[in-house]
Amino acid sequence: MAELKKSLGVFQLLAFGVAGVVGSSWIYTNSTLFDSYGSGGVVFGLAIGVLLATCVALAYSELTTAFPRAGGEVVYSYTSMGRGPAFFTGWMLLGAYVSSLAFYVTAFGYLLGNFFPVFNTIPLYTINGETVYLPVLLVGVVLTVLFFALNWFGIEVGAQVQLALFVAIIVIGAALVVVGFTTGSPDNFFPAYHPENSAIADTLRFVVPSMTFLAGFGLVAVLAEDARISARKIGRTVVITVLGAGGFYCLVLAATAWVHPWEEIAAMDLGTVSAFDAAGFPLLGIGAYLIAFLGLLTSFLGLFVASSRILVAMGRANLLPAQLAAIHPKRRIPHISLIFTAAVTLGLGWLGPGAVVWFLDTGGVYLGIVWCMVVIAKYLLPRRYPELERPYVSRLWFLPAVGAIGALLVIVWAIVPGTGASLVWPAEYIILGVWMVLGIVLYAVSRAKPRTEALRALLGDSYEHLHRHEVEAQRRESE
Repeated sequence: MAELKKSLGVFQLLAFGVAGVVGSSWIYTNSTLFDSYGSGGVVFGLAIGVLLATCVALAYSELTTAFPRAGGEVVYSYTSMGRGPAFFTGWMLLGAYVSSLAFYVTAFGYLLGNFFPVFNTIPLYTINGETVYLPVLLVGVVLTVLFFALNWFGIEVGAQVQLALFVAIIVIGAALVVVGFTTGSPDNFFPAYHPENSAIADTLRFVVPSMTFLAGFGLVAVLAEDARISARKIGRTVVITVLGAGGFYCLVLAATAWVHPWEEIAAMDLGTVSAFDAAGFPLLGIGAYLIAFLGLLTSFLGLFVASSRILVAMGRANLLPAQLAAIHPKRRIPHISLIFTAAVTLGLGWLGPGAVVWFLDTGGVYLGIVWCMVVIAKYLLPRRYPELERPYVSRLWFLPAVGAIGALLVIVWAIVPGTGASLVWPAEYIILGVWMVLGIVLYAVSRAKPRTEALRALLGDSYEHLHRHEVEAQRRESE
């Protein structure tokens, strides 16, 4: 079985992880968050959410060090639980990633439309109250083709682009934080809650939605086979990704409420952008908007790459057509999966944000399920393979379970009506149901691969490590 080319170093992998997590809309929509939860609810609730996500990341770290293979979550589920759970995990992950990719097709053009009115001309059609304009759609198509081309010639090309964008985000974010805290005042941040609300209640209310801010840290595990660093370093990078992205969110949001009174920001239109502009730093306001652009690009590129690796893993185990696992003999890229990812992205992206938001909102449910499956795999693996040597095992063994509770809350928060983040009835519940049914149908018609053969394809060299006693016995018999 052909292997992917190992091209990613620590910084490239970290760039895919952190920059893939840091999205775009949070930087200019935090006015609404301040209005709902207060500055304290947002910053402190997010900090708790980061800790819960880190608990889940510990499970990822353990499993990634044991199995540094493409499509991480699919590999973990298949190894510890079998074919059905592996398909379920991969299908949920694809649902989350593809939904985001489809949204990004038109999102960048709509952001540009805030500065250049020409992008909001030549209307094509309207879906769910949102009109799709020709220039917006063309920008999305060009971006998709560009990201496809970057990866077609090897992930190292896309990785360098991702790293450059990541550095730009960090530099601008650092400027916002330094200026915000050095020129602002604690009187702008405190009191940090609405006087009529409970501080504890507002903080806890934001914990669950804050965890969705961190969706995407699994990119590191998905891209593990592309990394040229040790498995132990890959595992550490997963945790660093969560802490790095979460710290970035907290610092920028806190600086926003520090540089200008958060009660006034809550009444503004563009969150951090408006706050720094009102505080007398219009260039930093533009810089905040630039973070939105860069964050969208990095998330788009990261999820594009990751989706193709999930398809590779599912193809290797015959969970989806085996052709998806094909690796180009010269460039050692998953060329079929890349073509399929681009086709699906464009196939859904043309619907525009009015329709794609229905898909996007269900992503929180999918990711919550995936996180739970990874934590379950972490606890089942040593029982199924008690002699397995794991390079890294968390001493605080119970922490991933705590993170799984947070993941379950994300699922409940979205599915149960009336939570404030519930799915939209009936469209989003229908989409969730259709995705589940489609998965069941695809699983039912797929041809099962013998477990040993599937594990060898999924694990590569890791298979002999996992079954070393079995392999040694076979060698002795052959001798």
